[in-house]
Amino acid sequence: MYKKDFPYFKNSNVVYLDNAATTQKPQAVIDSQVEYYEHYCANTHRSNFGDANKATQKYENARKHLRSFINASKNEEIIFTKGVTESINFIAHSFANSFDTVIISSLEHHSNIVPWHMQGRTLHKGLEVVKYTSDLDFDFENFEALLQKYPKAFVSVTHISNAFGKINDLKAIIKLAHKYEAVVLVDGAQSLAHMAIDVQALDVDFLALSAHKSFAPTGVGAVYVKEEHLNKLLPYQTGGATIDKVDFESSTLLDSPYKFEAGTQNIAGVIGFSQALSYIESVGYKQIQAYEEELYAYLDEQLHTIEEIKFYNSIQHAIGSRSFNIKGIVHDDIGILLDKMHIAVRVGHHCAQPIMKALGIKGTIRVSIAFYNDKEDIDQFITALKKAIAMLKG
Repeated sequence: MYKKDFPYFKNSNVVYLDNAATTQKPQAVIDSQVEYYEHYCANTHRSNFGDANKATQKYENARKHLRSFINASKNEEIIFTKGVTESINFIAHSFANSFDTVIISSLEHHSNIVPWHMQGRTLHKGLEVVKYTSDLDFDFENFEALLQKYPKAFVSVTHISNAFGKINDLKAIIKLAHKYEAVVLVDGAQSLAHMAIDVQALDVDFLALSAHKSFAPTGVGAVYVKEEHLNKLLPYQTGGATIDKVDFESSTLLDSPYKFEAGTQNIAGVIGFSQALSYIESVGYKQIQAYEEELYAYLDEQLHTIEEIKFYNSIQHAIGSRSFNIKGIVHDDIGILLDKMHIAVRVGHHCAQPIMKALGIKGTIRVSIAFYNDKEDIDQFITALKKAIAMLKG
């Protein structure tokens, strides 16, 4: 139904099921970027001629739009970045490095593991990992035990696992963490494509967002910072656009968010991000969630018709990504054959090597859906998958 809005599907015969890696972009998002480059391409927050003023206004309107979209209380709480990876590194470097202990979950992307290692943290030495249940759910009993042992910790957890689609109960995690005076950062890379986020209702301290996984351009994202933390947050970079006054003896920085956005930003990307939010609003999360839940269940039902398949979790408390393997077959071989049949999925560890190691596997075949996918996509994928299995079984 929505494919007509996305040029990719007019120009490709690929069944695209790799949405957890990146989503396709609607024409309106592409047009918004082209319009910037063709009609008012100028830098923001510097010059005061017409096009520069328009670029600045569009950029700042995008900040206001995102603030409203996630229900932040002030524009100052929205800081644009390159994406979730930069957002987590920014908060790790500029805020969380002073905490004795960082607590993460077992299903984290490497972007929420490696920054802590770069601070010299290793398991049980400044870094703790919450266990998972038999269905890859977040183990709240273990989490509370860690909070009791390490009060006032910095908690950094994913909202939706990119590898397995598991949805963490953020409200419960944040409430329990705050009970022990912990501060919480959420990796929301997979969130906006599937469901609404209300930062005030969640009472989250930091929320990292990535535009390209939510129908917007690559190379842009944002981090929400609860107002009470802004004065404690140190700039990650400095330079152009961050400065109030400079001489050779000292520098004075602007207030948030500008002191955190050094250099020329991805102006077209930010404008495109706002347009993607408008597109999501035009579809509506109620419709997106209802449709995706039905399609996700259909995918799972069809996968269960294949006897050789091995799953690692159910579809309860999950959305978007479905990971599995075929018994006796290397997942890479499946990926190669599916590509030859014009089916795009991802095979490998999905930047989540620790959970793969814990499960005793090197990786999985991952199918990840978006609301522009349909049952015909699933049917074509299943047909191709069965054919690949037959070819490899000989």
